[in-house]
Parts: sequence; C-alpha cells; structure tokens
Amino acid sequence: MKKAGRAAKSTPAKGAKTDTEPAESAKKKAVKAKPASTRKKLPAARASEGAIKAIVAGTHGDPFGVLGVHETDAGMVARCFIPGADFVTVYDLDGGEIGTLERRNEAGFFEGPLTVDRRQPVRYLARNEGGEWSVLDPYSFGPVLGPMDDYYIAEGSHLRLFDKLGAHLIHHEGADGVHFAVWAPNAKRVSVVGDFNDWDGRRLPMRFRQDTGIWEIFAPGIGAGRTYKFEIIGAQGAVLPLKADPFAFKSELRPETASVTAEPFHHEWGDEAHREYWRKAQPRRDAISIYEVHAGSWQRKEDGSFLTWDELAEQLIPYVVDTGFTHIEFLPISEHPFDPSWGYQTTGLYAPTARFGDPDGFARFVDGAHRAGVGVILDWVPAHFPTDEFGLARFDGTALYEHEDPRKGFHPDWNTLIYNFGRREVLSFLINNALYWAEKYHVDGLRVDAVASMLYLDYSRKQGEWIPNEKGGRENLEAVKFLQEMNARLYGTHPGVMTIAEESTSWPKVSQPTDQGGLGFGFKWNMGFMHDTLEYMAREPIHRKFHHSDLTFGLLYAFSENFVLPLSHDEVVHGKGTLLHKMSGDDWQKFANLRAYYGFMWGYPGKKLLFMGQEFAQRREWSEARALDWDLLAHPPHAGMRKLVRDLNYAYRSRPALHARDCEPDGFTWLIVDDQENSVFAWLRTAPGENPVAVISSFTPVVRNNYGLPLPKAGKWREIINTDAAEYGGTGVGNDGVVEAFATSDGKAHARLRLPPLATLMLELVEEEPEAVSPTEENAETVEVVPS
Repeated sequence: MKKAGRAAKSTPAKGAKTDTEPAESAKKKAVKAKPASTRKKLPAARASEGAIKAIVAGTHGDPFGVLGVHETDAGMVARCFIPGADFVTVYDLDGGEIGTLERRNEAGFFEGPLTVDRRQPVRYLARNEGGEWSVLDPYSFGPVLGPMDDYYIAEGSHLRLFDKLGAHLIHHEGADGVHFAVWAPNAKRVSVVGDFNDWDGRRLPMRFRQDTGIWEIFAPGIGAGRTYKFEIIGAQGAVLPLKADPFAFKSELRPETASVTAEPFHHEWGDEAHREYWRKAQPRRDAISIYEVHAGSWQRKEDGSFLTWDELAEQLIPYVVDTGFTHIEFLPISEHPFDPSWGYQTTGLYAPTARFGDPDGFARFVDGAHRAGVGVILDWVPAHFPTDEFGLARFDGTALYEHEDPRKGFHPDWNTLIYNFGRREVLSFLINNALYWAEKYHVDGLRVDAVASMLYLDYSRKQGEWIPNEKGGRENLEAVKFLQEMNARLYGTHPGVMTIAEESTSWPKVSQPTDQGGLGFGFKWNMGFMHDTLEYMAREPIHRKFHHSDLTFGLLYAFSENFVLPLSHDEVVHGKGTLLHKMSGDDWQKFANLRAYYGFMWGYPGKKLLFMGQEFAQRREWSEARALDWDLLAHPPHAGMRKLVRDLNYAYRSRPALHARDCEPDGFTWLIVDDQENSVFAWLRTAPGENPVAVISSFTPVVRNNYGLPLPKAGKWREIINTDAAEYGGTGVGNDGVVEAFATSDGKAHARLRLPPLATLMLELVEEEPEAVSPTEENAETVEVVPS
C-alpha cells in the first residue's frame, strides 16, 4: 500500500461550490444567548479519558461528537488528533490565532479553549522537532448532504447519487477540499484513508447519517489525484480489508486498486448534432451496424502496451467510419482488476479503467466519435460482481450488495456474487450508474450483459440449489422490476439512448415497453440466429440440403422482438475458432462461405453486430493479450473481406428497404423458401416508398445458370452486392450488374439469373416499366463445379 510522509501545507483544490451556507455569511449572524432557564446543559470543557482513548484507537463511533470545535460550559474549545505533533496552535481561516491546545495523549490528542464565541472552521499549526505543518480541521466543518438527500436516498428514488456519493472536489464553508460519502449502514466505524494521511484509519473517521446508512466527511485541503480507500470496522467489530469506493470516478491502474480523487468533469462537448439526430430517430427503423471492440486488444503500441483513449480515437474512429459501421460497442470499460475477465468482472462501475488514461480521455473519445457520426455503446454488467476483498463483497461486514444466502447471492458459473435486486439502495446504485454513463459521458447505449442469468433464479443451478420466488416460480421478480425501472428511467431521462439485452432464452417481451408488461429494452440479441446459422455454415455443402430449416426457422420468430444479429466475441474464443474457421471446406471455400454468410446476414431482418477482426477474416482466435493480426490485410482474400463488409454496410445504410423494417414483418417476404435441393434462399426486403431489394443466397460451391427467381415487379434489378465479386476475392461470376425481370400472367414478374458459387446477391429494383412476357420457363441449369 502506498504511504505518504507527513505532509507539508496542502494545496487547496478548486471545485464547485455546494449549496451549504459559506462560513463568511455565517460570521455576519449574531448569536443570541438563551435565557438560563431554557439553555441546554453544555458538555464539559474537557473530553473524558474514555473518549480520548477511543479516538486514539480509532474505535469511537461518533468522532464529530468529540473532535472539532464545540461549545462547552467553559466556552468554545477545539479538539484534534494529530499523530506526531508536540504542539498545536489554532487559527481561524483568515489567519488569526484563536488558541493554543494542550496535548492530553502522547499519541497526538490535543484539546484547549478558543477565544471565539461561535463554532467555525479552523486550521491547526502543528509542530515537532522535525518542523511544522498546517492541518485544516475536517471536524470543524458542517455536513454537505442535506435532509432532502436523506429523504430521496432512503426512499430509493434519488437519481443523482453520483453527485452525492463518492469523492467530490468542492468549496465548502470557506475551504477547498474533497467531500467523501459512502453507504455502509452496518459498519461500526468508517474512515477515509489515503496517501494524504499515511493510510491511518484513526485520522479521518466519518460522520454517520443514521437515517440513510451513509457515512460522510468533508476533508479540506485535499485536491485531485490523491489515492484513497475506506477503512471499515464491520458489524462484528473487525477491521475489514480496505475497500475501494463504489462510486469512485477514477481508479489506480491495476494491479493497484485504490480509488483516486478526480477533478470535476469539465469536458466541453461538441456532439449536439449527433445527439439531436438520435433523439429524434426511431432506432427500430434506423440503420444500426455495430462494431464490437475490446479496447485493449484492437491495436497495441510497438512495445505491446495499450493505446490511450486519444490514440484509439486517432486510429479506431476513422477506421470505423471507413468501414461503414454506425456504432462502436466496447466490451466493459469500467475498472476491473483482471485483464482476462475482459471487463466483465468489474470492481468500479463508475470509473473508466485506468488502462487507457484518465476519464477525460474517454470523454474525448466519445465526443470525437460523435462528431464523426459514430455512436458509442458500452457493455454493462449489473448481473454480478467479483469477490475481490477490496470491492463490494461483504462491504460493511455484511452481505450488503449481494444476498446472504449463496443460493441467491453466488453465481456458480463465474464464481461471482449476484446483486440483491430486492434492496432499494442496490437498485439505486445500479440505475444511477446507467444514468451516469448516459449523462456524464454521452454514451449512446448500454448492452446489458447476462440478462438471462438475472431473470431466472435457477439459472445454471440444480434442484435444491435455488430458492423459488414468493409465487413458487423460478422467475426472479426482483430482477424483472430492476430491469423495468432501469429502462424506464434511462429512456425517460435520456431520449436517444438505447438499451440492448443479451438474453438467450425465450423470455417474452424483452424489447417491449414496460407499460405493456415488457422489460423495456430497445433491442435484444438474437442468439438463436447466431447459433442456427453458424451451425449450418459449418456443415459441408453436400449436407446442407438436409438442414435447410436451420436458416428458415428463424423467420418464425424474427419479429417477436427488436433483434440485433450478433456475431460477438463469445464466438471466437476458448477453442471455438474464428468465424473463418467455423466455415466448412478448404481455404477458398471458407472465404467464400464467410462472404456469402455476411451477405446473408446483412440482408436478413435485424440490426447487425460484428466483433473486431472478423471484418477481415482474422485467422487466429481472439486474445485480450495481443492486438489483432492487421498484417493479414496485406493479403487479397483478407483485404477483399474487409471491402465486402464496408460495401455491405454502405448498402444497408443507404437502402431503407434493408433497414427501415428490420423489426416488422411487413418488410420481409420469402421469394424462395423451399429449394433445399440446391440450398438456395431468396427473399424481398421492402420499405414504404423505397425501391425493394431482393436477397439471394446460394450455399453450394457450384454456379447455377438460368436460375428462376420470382420477383414482385418487372424491370431492371441492379446487382448492388455480389459476394463472389473478384474485388472481394471471389471468382467474379455474376450477371453483368443487372438482372431483367419480365412480367408474368399472374401480374408479378420472373427473372433468370446466374447464381455464383457460395455467394449472396442483392438486387435493387431501378426500373419499374413492364417488359414483354417472360420466355418459357426452363429448369435451372447447374454447371461448373468450382475448383479448390
């Protein structure tokens, strides 16, 4: 643990004033003496020996009742505990000497009369043989939190806890310093320890607000950049391992775990145009194509160290813009101690990790992305937290944030603790965190991790390892309430922000409004699409006709939720192989399969998500310990894959038919659904007033000439995507850019086209004038087996 020697005079910190009355105005108020008959009996001028011993031992439950400036039966007195001091003189904040104190305990307890007639903040000049130093007395300052804070906090409805709890640089009663506040209702004593007091829990014990269970103290003379933790004497009287601040806005770089005092947030934003667009947008009907990124391994410096947020901004934002994605989704960036957890075992929900620089750097990144038209989504983890002793686990010596019973409070899959969603203070902590990221950092959305684990009490548990709800069911009704309230609060206060659920079951109405009985999410990951389609693509083409329904089944539920189609980080780690290696066949076929699959996905209803590196067909599995294999882009098949993804994003974003009805069945019509013999699928994407787009996927490695395709209108259909194009690394088989559809006797149209091998085509209607009746239909011709 870091230590600091005896400090010289502290440099006052600059911060925003609180609404507490300044000491200067208090000086102007005359103090009228009460008649003797009504005057309260004042305490004795001298503290008891028992009180002194408790202060020196750091066990006194009410340090503000002893230390500081007090009115006594002998007038005003001051008491302080300054270890190492031999002499102490007292001054007011204007520099006037107002008393000399007597040392009553060799450990450093001082007491003595003052020449003033009212309570006020004071400064001590302490001396010993080694010199002298100045100490502002934190116990001579009044509280910062007020009765309305107590009311809303106790009610669980405070929506600005992040402005009240944690460590805030403020100006209070004539002095600059830091206000610390932490919730620990069952603690016997809580102290702030840090590099400013030799990590000595006796020096800065806090004031207890019994109605809310919050401990607070204003520590004058402390500025930004100071490391601190809370020393807590728990409910059983034992000193707990030092705890990081649950509301810390900045943390040390791992492996250090202390919280850090941070300057008030002062970033000047320039992203109003971006935010206004999304406030007015209907995300269900807008193009959303997400690039999922692990900030620590997208790219590294030559020495293997992390890029800073500013360096990431310089490289990642232009890359995302060029590749055509609308959003970046970061794996969790809140502070976490263990790199291989990828951020999913967070110990600091309010602090951007120190791995990439200071919090202001992350704000600059978000602002830069917004100015470039790119949204930023954060992976958010309210389902569980790690058992690290410095974190939330048994925070005040009791199961405070988690459940006491491990059948509800311990997660067997991840060896983590589960939040107690039935406790209003825990709900407030989590809901405020969601609001915090939206307000302070302007994030565009939260992807909520492991929602299924929250919804089911028996998630990953055997019979007897879980406790039914009050209705005897397996549903976690408290978690349901939390998710509904979180979504309602976030959407209600920050229009334009979206939430996305990673929910792997068939829980109903995940993305429906809360007033209709839904969970209130904007979108839900379509895990079924991912599993079914990847399983299909792993099969040899000769076997795919027997599994045709793997690709058609998803349309039975494709519009039951507002879906995002995810090809996420979870699919390219732990021996699962990359997307390229999930494809069947030799190397040529793997690339062709993956290109066809991407075309299929971008034409399929639902928003898109692709994990980094898969846009250029990364060959090695992803590892958080190294950068992506960017050298692959020097090879044509990989460069072609990236160009295809860029063109797919452009087609998807520029054609409303491909995105405006992603979540509605009236934007999708099957054209060919039952050609399992040839493993061909075709459908139509439409939007009111827009040219329709036909999507045709052929999942066998043969060219099919003269393939018949029904279309809704006669005319010219331009080939806007051909995943087999030579520029993408394909064979170049196609239709010379245009397919002609002829009117049929039933009022529709029919076209003959050439289907490339292992490829997806997208055809857009560009000419609606009817042509002659189509020639006599012939059977499709199959030729040209593509060589390896």
